[in-house]
Amino acid sequence: MSDFVQQQNSVCNFNSSDSWVILSPIEQSIKRKIEAVGIPLKDWDIQINYGIKTGFNDAFIISTEKRNEILSNCKDTDERQRTEELIRPILRGRDIKRYGYVDNGLYLINTHNGVRGKFPRVDINDYPAVKAHLDQYWDKIAIRADKGDTPYNLRNCAYLEDFSKPKVMWKIIGCNINFCFDERQLICNNAVDIMVGDRNNLIQFVGLMNSKLFDWYLKLTTEAEVQGGGIQLYVTTLEKTLLKLDFQQAFTDIVYQRIENQVTDEAVDKAVFEAYRLTTEEQAFILQDWRVNRNRED
Repeated sequence: MSDFVQQQNSVCNFNSSDSWVILSPIEQSIKRKIEAVGIPLKDWDIQINYGIKTGFNDAFIISTEKRNEILSNCKDTDERQRTEELIRPILRGRDIKRYGYVDNGLYLINTHNGVRGKFPRVDINDYPAVKAHLDQYWDKIAIRADKGDTPYNLRNCAYLEDFSKPKVMWKIIGCNINFCFDERQLICNNAVDIMVGDRNNLIQFVGLMNSKLFDWYLKLTTEAEVQGGGIQLYVTTLEKTLLKLDFQQAFTDIVYQRIENQVTDEAVDKAVFEAYRLTTEEQAFILQDWRVNRNRED
């Protein structure tokens, strides 16, 4: 055995049928610390779903200018008010940033198909200005697969009410999977997943997922890579991720301060390092790994 191999070797145990990866001693130590205190995300009181599928975005996702045009075509105040409530801001995957999002000026014509036993589907005849807009795309919306009871309606969405709850949103594919917390009842398209549950759990989840520690851990444990070096974060993958979401209130507070732009990313990273009891050497390793990857992506 060469001197190099003797000096650089690392012992790894492969004692289960689970997928495995060869890690250095410091990487093994960090991974153990994360997993020793975590339980699978699916075992927390949370629900994950994907964003809205329209079947034909050109008709149902509109610009601010088109929204204003539709509103100006309403015949009276009552129709205008109903229509304003129907047309909701929508986010795409590219709009989700770390802890927040950008206002893209886009809106969804939310002609939902109702939820059985809770509320009825939208009747397009109650929205003449919207109907006139959608009629321009009749040939396309009439034959699309993702539709409701009529071509004017969106497909069934049993969790439609979740978009009005406090939630976490993240884009599904990217080199850096960004997570944000929303309490403005925003809707997102199907390039984005959403998670609802206990508010403190959601806030802690956002802090962990946006931290440099979990940037490293997700890329280490996520199997699905896409072209360009990014990852595709499947729900089934995320649900198996071992997480601790019951840290002290002080941890929730520091993450929420970051959401409100009152502290920096470094403040959250420090809180995450302390929560997982990383040594100074382990913290330096994660920070260096993050800098190397960021330079590579840039």
